Amino acid sequence: MTGAIHVRPSARRAMAALAIGLGLLSAGLGGAATAAAQAPARADFRDKPASPEARSVADWVTASGDNHGMPFVIIDKVQARLFVFSPDGRLRGASAALLGLARGDDSVPGIGDRKLSTIRPEERTTPAGRFIASLGADLGVKDVLWVDYADAISLHRVITTKPKERRLQRLATPTPADNRISYGCINVPARFYDSVVRPAFTGTNGVVYILPEVRSLASVFTAYRPTAAAALPTGAAAQ
Repeated sequence: MTGAIHVRPSARRAMAALAIGLGLLSAGLGGAATAAAQAPARADFRDKPASPEARSVADWVTASGDNHGMPFVIIDKVQARLFVFSPDGRLRGASAALLGLARGDDSVPGIGDRKLSTIRPEERTTPAGRFIASLGADLGVKDVLWVDYADAISLHRVITTKPKERRLQRLATPTPADNRISYGCINVPARFYDSVVRPAFTGTNGVVYILPEVRSLASVFTAYRPTAAAALPTGAAAQ
């Protein structure tokens, strides 16, 4: 014998087909891996319900790196919900929130220098925007997360010094209809503040994104570009 291996033509054809199939499979897996690598990052809300606007902005922040490696918070005024994320877009926690009594996306100029007693009901807004936030102290409050120090807007434990306002009860109701009560600050349950907000911002600054309720997302966040996976339907800007 010469040592040569003789393969029948039908076997050759089968082997050739197998080789082509393996090649296509390899190309397919490579293409899938490349597509996965190129797919935009998305925020992980875990199983928490969130509006399309909140998801879209969180996805944009995660994909674009607009938070610059810092923890970030999404505050949805329409739904009266708050979401705290790690720098990589993983949800640390979500909660109901109390917000400014008046509807609107801007603070009255100079409001941070005025006494509370002089602020009219229609001026008690929680402004929309992108804010660099950090932990600090406030008069009468152990510690707060300063969102806009100049306009005295902070995120803090719910205030319970006026029982008539029923702030704890407002936080516990299933709808956002009664969550507008503050002078503009964001109130959350004390346990949520202590277990989620404060640890997320200890030793670091972070970014707070307050979604608009009157203006469009693009007019408030000028760098906002929804990812393809998170793009809002036409006409779905915050109402």
